[in-house]
Amino acid sequence: MLRYTFMQNALLASLLIAILCPCIGIFLVLRKFSLIGDTLAHASLAGVALGLFTGVNPILGAFVFTSVCGALIEFLRGAFRKHTDLILSVVMSLGVGVAITLISSGKLRAGADAFLFGSILTVTRGDLALVAALSLVAVLTVGLLYHRLLYIAYDEDAAQILGVRVKLINYVFSVLVACAISVSIRLVGVLVLSSMISLPVAAAIQLGRGFKVTLLASIAFSLADILLGLAGSTYLGVAPGGFTALAGVAVLLVVIVGKHAWRKTRRRRAG
Repeated sequence: MLRYTFMQNALLASLLIAILCPCIGIFLVLRKFSLIGDTLAHASLAGVALGLFTGVNPILGAFVFTSVCGALIEFLRGAFRKHTDLILSVVMSLGVGVAITLISSGKLRAGADAFLFGSILTVTRGDLALVAALSLVAVLTVGLLYHRLLYIAYDEDAAQILGVRVKLINYVFSVLVACAISVSIRLVGVLVLSSMISLPVAAAIQLGRGFKVTLLASIAFSLADILLGLAGSTYLGVAPGGFTALAGVAVLLVVIVGKHAWRKTRRRRAG
């Protein structure tokens, strides 16, 4: 199966996505911002449509538009401090409105359907190079800002008191989220993209370990999710995005059940 170029491209892109998404997702989950990832995932379709409309690489189009939407969310947080749900509604309305307007115009240079559900057949060498570049920049940035992102994730006000430039880092982080979304959109698809950001982290949190162990575990679960999704979708002939989401839910349930079974076993031994 791996003798085919499109499968090699899909596998390499999958490995990059599996590492990047949990690195971003863990900070979103800790800040209770998982819905922001979902909002930006849906807004990315507008970036894809803009890319197809202008002849720009759709992944690059998704990255640029999603970065703008992420910055817009951060900007609107100052005006709607107590109504975060309204901010998400505004940004999602903007993204969906732009996407539907462009797609329904009939002037796109290619179809956007593949980006809704994901398609391993559409990952080109050019796409892979762009995914690798964006992933590398994003992971390196997370590494450089690691401690400051951690401070902000646990207590934004305390981080500001300690001298962390919270506002600036929040804007940078919105671009990192855009990176994770744009590099994943080709393989996973818009509709289930947020599952790659949140499900592996949710499974890792169940282990009840420290932050670093949780981060490494979330990457391991992410690799398992996406490899199972890629193999299963190829075997069954279905969209990889949907099957990857199902694999993520299955892994999460296995971890939860295993955790409860382990606790019962320990109680019996202790008794």
